[in-house]
Amino acid sequence: MTYRHTQVGTVIIIAVLCAAIVTLFVLVMGAGPSWFSPLTVLAITGVVLAMFSSLTVEVEKSTLTCWFGVGFVRKTILLSEVDQVRAVENPWFVGWGIRWIPGSYWVWNVSGFRAVELVMKNGTRFRIGTDQPEALVQAITLAKQTGA
Repeated sequence: MTYRHTQVGTVIIIAVLCAAIVTLFVLVMGAGPSWFSPLTVLAITGVVLAMFSSLTVEVEKSTLTCWFGVGFVRKTILLSEVDQVRAVENPWFVGWGIRWIPGSYWVWNVSGFRAVELVMKNGTRFRIGTDQPEALVQAITLAKQTGA
C-alpha cells in the first residue's frame, strides 16, 4: 500500500505573487534599486514558487518521504525509527515553511494548522503539515505494522 498526498500552499502562492507584483510595480515606476531588474524578480518568484508552493507526503514500504514543490528540499524517514505518530494542531505562531521550534520540534508546513507529529525513538519530534492528518496517521500506522 502506498499513501501519497500533495497539499497546495495557496497562501504562500498568493503572498509570493503579490510581493512580485508590488516589486515589479516599484521597479517599473523607477523607484527600485538600479541593479534589481524585473527579470530578477520574476526569476526569484519562479524559484520560490517551484520550491515551496506545495508539500507532498508519501508513505511506502518502510519509509516516509516528504518534499516541497519540485523536490529539491526533501526528507526521508525510516518508519522503523518512528516510536509514536499522532494528529496534532499547530499553534498559529508556528507558521508555514520549514521551522524549528526551539526545545520542541521541527515543522514542515505549507498551509493550515493541522499536522501529524512523529516522535522518533531518539526523542526528537517532527511535524508534517497536512489537510489529511487522520489518513496520514493511518497510512503510517499500517505501514509500520505490515512493513510493506
